[in-house]
Order: sequence, then structure tokens, then C-alpha cells
Amino acid sequence: MYPYLRLAKVIATALLGQPIELDGVSRLQFLVWPLDIDIYPEMNDGRHLTIMDLGRADFAIRSGILKAGRERGWSLVAAGASVRFRHRLAPLRRFTLATRLLGRDDRWFYFLHETVQSVRTCSSALVRAGLRSKDGLVPAKEVIGAAGMPEWSPELPAWVRTWIEAEELRPKE
Repeated sequence: MYPYLRLAKVIATALLGQPIELDGVSRLQFLVWPLDIDIYPEMNDGRHLTIMDLGRADFAIRSGILKAGRERGWSLVAAGASVRFRHRLAPLRRFTLATRLLGRDDRWFYFLHETVQSVRTCSSALVRAGLRSKDGLVPAKEVIGAAGMPEWSPELPAWVRTWIEAEELRPKE
């Protein structure tokens, strides 16, 4: 089940929160609830990605990207992810989700999400996301311009560029 109450809280907090620059970091605090855990008991791997969605929502709202998109009828979409699980997120314990935008290419934005509990990174994910109009994907540069931001195009880290290249090698379906 999607965590709609968490989403509502994230949206309300983001709307009232401080704006964030594109090179800033969003940090959200969560508690691992019983509905988040699986049989092992730890936070379910799918729930990690769902919580990371909330981090992108916070980032998109606070950076102004979501507002610019909604004004134009664009929606935020995820188009790929690579997740690494390192340590369990224990039940009924707090953790922090850090979300940062690593960079962009012509089409996509690349987000890094990290869950941290007791000063150690429990999971991390690279997520490719963009904004989509009724006509298709909106170029990242156009999204930034629509949000009224200066040109922003930091060089993507080598490991992200390698991931992009590997994704291009996959068979098209």
C-alpha cells in the first residue's frame, strides 16, 4: 500500500520549507513502521524505493521543478533505478533519507538517494527521472529554464556515466 499519509506530510512540509538549490541536499526523517517490514524483519526492498519517491517529491517541490511542471501540465516520472542494499533498516527505528541531484544530461535528471540509520548507509539508489508532457519527455534544460533557474549542468560522476552507457546496451523492448 502506498504511504499516502507520509506523502501528505512530505508535501506539506516541503511547501512550508526552505527552497533548495539544484546542488542542495534534501534530508527527510522517517520511522520504519510495521507495515514497512517484511518477514526478515527489515524494511522491505520495495518500500525503500517508495520512500525514495518521497525524497524526489520533496526535492522537486522545494527546488521549484514541480511547480514549473504542474503549470505546464508536466508530470514527474522515474525511468530507471539501480539500488544497493548494505544494511537492514530495523523496525521501529528512525532513519534519514538524503536526496541529491547529481546532474543531468539532455533528457534526464539523475538523483542519488541514501538511507542512513545510526550513521551508516543502509541503502542507496541512483534514479533517472524526468518530466513528461502529453507530447513526451521534456528536455532537462527546458525544465530548468521553466523553473526560472540559471543553466545548470554539472559533469556527471564517472560511475553514473558508466551506468547510463550500460543502460544503452540493454535490448530495447
